[in-house]
Formats: sequence, structure tokens, C-alpha cells
Amino acid sequence: MAAPIAALLATAGFAPLPFSVAQPGLTANVLGENKGAQVITITGAPVRETSGQLRMTTIEATSPDTRVNLPDVVGSWFDTDRAVMPRDSVYPSGDSVKEIEQYNREQMRESQDEATRAALGYLDREDDGIEVTLELADVGGPSAGLLFSLGIVDKLNGDGSGGDLTGGRVVAGTGTIDAAGAVGAVGGVPLKTQAAKRDGATVFLVPKDECSDARAELPEGLRLIPVTTLGGAVDALVALEKGTGKVPSC
Repeated sequence: MAAPIAALLATAGFAPLPFSVAQPGLTANVLGENKGAQVITITGAPVRETSGQLRMTTIEATSPDTRVNLPDVVGSWFDTDRAVMPRDSVYPSGDSVKEIEQYNREQMRESQDEATRAALGYLDREDDGIEVTLELADVGGPSAGLLFSLGIVDKLNGDGSGGDLTGGRVVAGTGTIDAAGAVGAVGGVPLKTQAAKRDGATVFLVPKDECSDARAELPEGLRLIPVTTLGGAVDALVALEKGTGKVPSC
């Protein structure tokens, strides 16, 4: 009986599993350039010179058609720089690679539109004829929405009294956003905090519902600020910059 069981386990070890293996991905400063192109371009209104950085964060996952087997999964359990995630949480189920890529591009475009509407709505400038163009090559999905909105607010209004939202810091974060400014949860937060710390961030904005995930493997020296709305994120950054008021914590 032992031989058939061993054979079965050996076969199972190399069978494809419905998972993706992910690791910390690129980050990009939305206040500056990415791959030679300005991330945020605003016309129809004066734009401020900004200091500091607002870095959106990503994860890099095995491609949709990559076979992930048991040794890959087991190896990732013991590696803090990698995580095993259900494939369906990374990629829509049942779609081809091309369809998934198209879906992610559409999600990014929708996120950019919502981020612009949220930022201009927050500033009460949606009727001012301001045009915003957002450009971020090779990144898909909606999780940069919050950082896009914050970048637009910083370029147009800063902290509201002549200073920068960042206070000259490298601030990173993640979170979806809708046109009303509500911040939504995303996946892979522990990996994104690692990417943020790697690229110089000292502050990380995280959707409040994912505080526990972010704390689980938080890099030393990275301060978490939970957010639920664009307005709350702006208020927290202003309080941090000025040293006045309460800065939320996870």
C-alpha cells in the first residue's frame, strides 16, 4: 500500500494548483515620472512644484498561464518575500491571458477616471475645466486609485496652506477609490509594504480594513496610517506634516 501512496503524493507534488506566487513589485512616484513619462499631467489650472514622493505600490505575480505546483507553494511558505495567493484573487477566473490583460487595463482606466473625479470633487473644482491625464506604463488594476487622487490634490492644492502633503517624505500606499472618495481594500498588502520600504518610504497608507494584514509582516521603520476616505488620507498627511492633530494608526 505504501508504494501507491508514495506514487500518488509524487504525482500530486507536480500537479498544477489554482494558486499564483507573488512578490513585492515596482513602486512609482505619482508626483514625478515613470519610464520617462510624467505620471500626472494637469492642464487648465496652475500646478504646484512638489517635494517628497507619493509612491503607488504593486505586487508581481506569476503569469496567468504559469503552472504552480506543490513545491512552489511549500517553498513560498518559508519565504517572507513571496506569498501564495489564490489565482482567482489575482486574475479573473476562466479568462485567457489576453482577456486578463485587457481586463486589467480597463480596471486601470476606470480607476484613473474615478481618482480624477474624487480629487476634483474633494477640492470642489469639478466644474473648473481642469483636464487630468494619468500615465503609468505596464501597471494594471485599480489599486493605485488612492495615490493618483492624492497626487492630483498635492499638485493642485498641496496641504491647503502652501506646503506639500508629503512634508518632504517618501509616502507610499495602496487602495482603490471611487468618485465619492471612498477607499477600498486591495490584495497583497504585506508584499506592498515590503516594496515601499525597499524604495525608501517611511509612511504607508493602507485601507483600514487591511490593517491587520499590513501589520503581520510590517518592515521596521515603516509607519502605517489607516484610511477610509480621500479626505481622511489628506487630513492624516497634513496632521503628520504639521505635527498637529491626531494621526490615525493601525
